[in-house]
Amino acid sequence: MGSSRISSLQQRLIMQSIPDAALAPEPDSPPSTEQAKPGALLDYVSSSRLPTPWAVFEIHVFVERSNQKEHVLLTLGDVADGQPVLARVHSECLTGDALFSLRCDCGPQLQLALERIAKEGRGALMYLRQEGRGIGLLNKIRAYHLQDQGADTVEANEQLGFPADMRRYDICKDMLEHAGIQKLRLMTNNPRKVKTLQEIGIDVVERVPHQIEGNPFNAGYLNTKRLRLGHWLETDE
Repeated sequence: MGSSRISSLQQRLIMQSIPDAALAPEPDSPPSTEQAKPGALLDYVSSSRLPTPWAVFEIHVFVERSNQKEHVLLTLGDVADGQPVLARVHSECLTGDALFSLRCDCGPQLQLALERIAKEGRGALMYLRQEGRGIGLLNKIRAYHLQDQGADTVEANEQLGFPADMRRYDICKDMLEHAGIQKLRLMTNNPRKVKTLQEIGIDVVERVPHQIEGNPFNAGYLNTKRLRLGHWLETDE
């Protein structure tokens, strides 16, 4: 668990590695607009700088028209130059992203994506508010209870009356168009994600493997993703 948590010392060391120019204010930068801009599915609201332990990103926020959910796009560097952009589509996982749960690989995947983008000096991360593969936090914890009794992650969703995966990726298109991103080098192990993005007209020119080392608490979960959801995951077998 210690490996997935950023200690105060690690944070100070990482912050020291960020160039001063990246942390300095940008006096010549125009103020971000607060006027909502309509898209097909999302309305753009506003942007600002977002310092992180890895780099100073730009954060762009959007509101989904149909349900008022708020979604986020993080960008770093010039992503509108027409060249393929290293990118990650990450669905919200409160337990993994914020509470350091070891039941999944979500938190480490999020951190790795930000680290990779920072190392590249250019990239994008779409953070979609669709907890628990789309079933929401309350139902996700209900599904965890069923998993504690022996169900796998797919069976638990189905026992609650939900499909195995309810996530949608069509909302990514408005985010990418807003940022001027035309081509993706997509960090993912999920074939459905690649297929869906391509079907809505997003040019995924490369699939970048994004596998995290497992642990005793998520070994079964990762195996289910590989065997039942078709994720591209290597095993030690």
